[in-house]
Amino acid sequence: MLKNMLKATVFATTIALAAGTFYTPAFAETVYNRGSAAEAETLDPHKTSTVYEADIIRDLFQGLVMHDQKTNLIPGAAESWTVSDDGTVYTFKLRKDGLWSDGSPVTADDFVYSFRRLEDPATAAEYASMLYPVKNAEEVNTKKGKPEDMGVKAIDANTLEVTLKAPTPYFLEMLTHQATYPVNKASIEKLGADWIKPGNLVSNGAYTLAEWVPNDHLKMVKNPKFWDAATVKIDTVNYIPTEDRSSAMKRFEAGELDSYGDLPTEQLADLKTKFGDQIRVGPYLGTYYYAIKTDKAPWDNVELRNAISMAIDRDFLAEKVWQNSMLPGYSMVPPGIEGYTPALAKYADMSQIDREDEAKKVLEKLGYTPEKPLKMEIRYNTSENHKNTAVAIQEQLKPLGVEVTLLNTDTKTHYSFLEQKGDYDVARAAWIADYKDPETFLGISRKASGNNYSIYNSPKYEEAMDKAAAAGGKPEDRMKELAKAERILVDEVGNIPLLYYSFHDIVSSKLHGFDDNVMDIHPSRFISKD
Repeated sequence: MLKNMLKATVFATTIALAAGTFYTPAFAETVYNRGSAAEAETLDPHKTSTVYEADIIRDLFQGLVMHDQKTNLIPGAAESWTVSDDGTVYTFKLRKDGLWSDGSPVTADDFVYSFRRLEDPATAAEYASMLYPVKNAEEVNTKKGKPEDMGVKAIDANTLEVTLKAPTPYFLEMLTHQATYPVNKASIEKLGADWIKPGNLVSNGAYTLAEWVPNDHLKMVKNPKFWDAATVKIDTVNYIPTEDRSSAMKRFEAGELDSYGDLPTEQLADLKTKFGDQIRVGPYLGTYYYAIKTDKAPWDNVELRNAISMAIDRDFLAEKVWQNSMLPGYSMVPPGIEGYTPALAKYADMSQIDREDEAKKVLEKLGYTPEKPLKMEIRYNTSENHKNTAVAIQEQLKPLGVEVTLLNTDTKTHYSFLEQKGDYDVARAAWIADYKDPETFLGISRKASGNNYSIYNSPKYEEAMDKAAAAGGKPEDRMKELAKAERILVDEVGNIPLLYYSFHDIVSSKLHGFDDNVMDIHPSRFISKD
């Protein structure tokens, strides 16, 4: 871990690393030490899966369209685009001054290569489904089609044509996701897996990769080849993984971190007193849930899954464990998406006592009592917040005849285990909106999704989601169909939604442009520092 950072002198700023390495930035260089709650697994845009990686990749790369600091859509690598009258053909005009960090031009062929690479089964991209709206993309990913049959074509060096299989109102929002960013073909073909290492990585974003010491820091420096480099105010960004939230607060207080995105909520009241308006809390499009192994006995019993879900006191979790920095959650889609009404669990309006009584009846019917308990293991990734949540649920379920054990691993190990469909009972997970549409929360429970940790497989749900995707006419008609699909998912307990997120960040008063927004997205490109 970095022990001392930004010890400014009149002449220079020196950062000391615990590993014993030192580097001295140039005079007057602006350095942003950005705390992260977990270590990135990869910097390959096509192989990422977590928000921790997304934050970094958003600084290194640029897709066709991007979000600004308020999450409005803005031009990215494409300076403009048009859409056909039937909503299926998008034509993007790329910037003529768009360059890779090695000075070569970013072309339409780069996007053709990158979109095909995302769908190539050999890439094993967890987010391959991000481009499934593109004609024949899903067929390529499932080995039923050829890459050249995908609906993506370079008309000329600066013109990219993308053809969808059906109108997709949220397609431009999808293109803000890191999985759709371009990668440099020449670099990958020359270096193979080593292309993402410092000194090798060729990117097209506001920053380039300078150093990466796993579990210590990742250093990025301003990219002089970036088309809008003149407006980028921060010279160096250090991403510093700090899983221990309490340690992160100490480091912030010591000036070693300028921001951190996951406060220890049990300390929230004290932190607000100590740090004042540097504590940021607000609505955030995210759902905190427990994945439950629906293809494994006894969890393949929907009655049992529903009883467990019903017995959990979400009000207690939100108020006591998370100190009102979260809201009780009864649907996979959180509130806050314009035009959509989430489908809540049918017991959402019941009192907690009535829920527990009903859950107890079901458990007894299935043969589980305090004398003959149901054994249930909860896996969670390192965090005081996640641990406290699991311990609270452990205590809530115990009187009903459920014997809960807890298993903690670091974030990288935890999600790798879930992605590989490991054997477990219940596991902590979360979904943060990839784009502002209900589909991002519902798509993860589809049979083919790499993020379907519960191995949920419901023909009724698949049919409903297909119907929603095909819904034409008014946008509200599609939203109604999506709500019908969510009703099936919630009733069948494909996952156990627990809480709706709010962001809870700590941000130095020296930072500007770190604007609050429902996606909690803060590109370093738009941030400045006193």
